[in-house]
Amino acid sequence: QVQLVESGGGLVQPGGSLRLSCAASGAIFRIATMGWYRQGPGKQRELVAHITSGGSTNYADSVKGRFTISRDNAKNTMYLQMNSLKPEDTAVYYCNTYPAYPSWGQGTQVTVSS
Repeated sequence: QVQLVESGGGLVQPGGSLRLSCAASGAIFRIATMGWYRQGPGKQRELVAHITSGGSTNYADSVKGRFTISRDNAKNTMYLQMNSLKPEDTAVYYCNTYPAYPSWGQGTQVTVSS
């Protein structure tokens, strides 16, 4: 099993930047593919990006070119650098394995508003 705690969310203006962190504990972190997910009000949870243990990445079309996913296996931490934020990025952001384990934490709220 793995425990995941998201942090770094907040309120930001359109065009601004934010960096999210996901602190993990568990023996499988270093070998697991990890992902960032988000869920806006009244919408289904969607995959934003994922990264393999070796650093290979993939992004949803909606965030490609604006977001960067990364991980530090020595620190058991995953990151999501978000630039050029838009109001439609407003959501609760979660981290999990990819494919997702069917258990979710509280996430971290990101609000983009002018």
